[in-house]
Amino acid sequence: MSAPTHTPPPGATAVLVLADGSVFWGRGIGARGEVVGEVCFNTSITGYQEIMTDPSYAGQMITFTFPHIGNVGVNDEDIENATPVALGCILRQDITEPSNYRSTGHYGDWLAKHGRVGIAGVDTRRLTKRIRNEGAPNGVICHNPDGTFDIDALIAKANAWPGLEGMDLAKELSCTEGYEWDETLWSIRGGYGKLGNAKHHVVAIDYGIKRNILRNLASLECKVSVVPASTSAEEILAMQPDGIFLSNGPGDPAATGTYAVPTIKKLIDTGKPVFGICLGHQMMALALGAKTRKMDVGHRGANHPVKDMTTGVVEITSQNHGFVVDKDTLPDNVEATHFSLFDGSLAGLRAKDKPAFAVQYHPEASPGPHDSHYLFKRFVTLIEDAKS
Repeated sequence: MSAPTHTPPPGATAVLVLADGSVFWGRGIGARGEVVGEVCFNTSITGYQEIMTDPSYAGQMITFTFPHIGNVGVNDEDIENATPVALGCILRQDITEPSNYRSTGHYGDWLAKHGRVGIAGVDTRRLTKRIRNEGAPNGVICHNPDGTFDIDALIAKANAWPGLEGMDLAKELSCTEGYEWDETLWSIRGGYGKLGNAKHHVVAIDYGIKRNILRNLASLECKVSVVPASTSAEEILAMQPDGIFLSNGPGDPAATGTYAVPTIKKLIDTGKPVFGICLGHQMMALALGAKTRKMDVGHRGANHPVKDMTTGVVEITSQNHGFVVDKDTLPDNVEATHFSLFDGSLAGLRAKDKPAFAVQYHPEASPGPHDSHYLFKRFVTLIEDAKS
């Protein structure tokens, strides 16, 4: 990699600076200002609005490897959280005028409205290759229309950021009060639906939950009660759930696990069906006696092949995680059920003596892929079996 220059090229109104001193010039998009965090990349070619609002991206700036981001605009439906959670985004091409019948606004305006800083015109292939080879770095995006930047100060800020390891970010993204969810999956003719008569009651622990997870559960006739991450096992059991869901979320599972894992242990020990996704998967593993670790390069995209070892089927999955369960630490009473075909990392597990299972990826993925929707049905089957 050539030595960076601190002199902005003509027309530069933004810069991405990494902790190692690498400098990427570009054009500012979204809000003015600067933001510091971990720089990662996502290989999805659709769903940028869902990605930016995914709570699991707290503390991170997303490099989109697909060049045409923002081309279908934004709307108020394709969101996983009320506001964007990712700190900012890094794009190859400028944002074009939206071209889609469902669009209600421009992606750049949406970013600015929500205070999210971005940069376009970056050589995202070069940046992605750097992340892939050397790991996800700390970085700063600075958007200043005047084109003046203190690069040395930005490098210092990138180096001073503590990193995601050891961070409990779930407590910042979790709801503060419980609520009921009854919205079902979207359809092209009717939009989102409403749950009618519920057959089952699921309590979902919110570590930074995505809305489409809740929609999938409601679409399978589950009344869903969402509770804060700090809710005790006794409070959850007092709600008389038929099943318990452990949500996705950001940060280090070991840090969140200091208060969440004892609760999860108690819930699993009751024998009630428990299903976990992403961070929920990692913390279920911790509760069952395994360990987690930070990955050099996380899995983020909608094209990740995973093999279900129980059926032999390979499914294409959507993933977003920077921590992983160490497969070599699984205790004897836990079975590995899914593996990533990219790097062999653990992608699913189940307890052999309890109706508890979890996956590292996102079966609820919106806009897709939808290969893994069967996991929600598997959860409901466990609930039905337990009730009968």
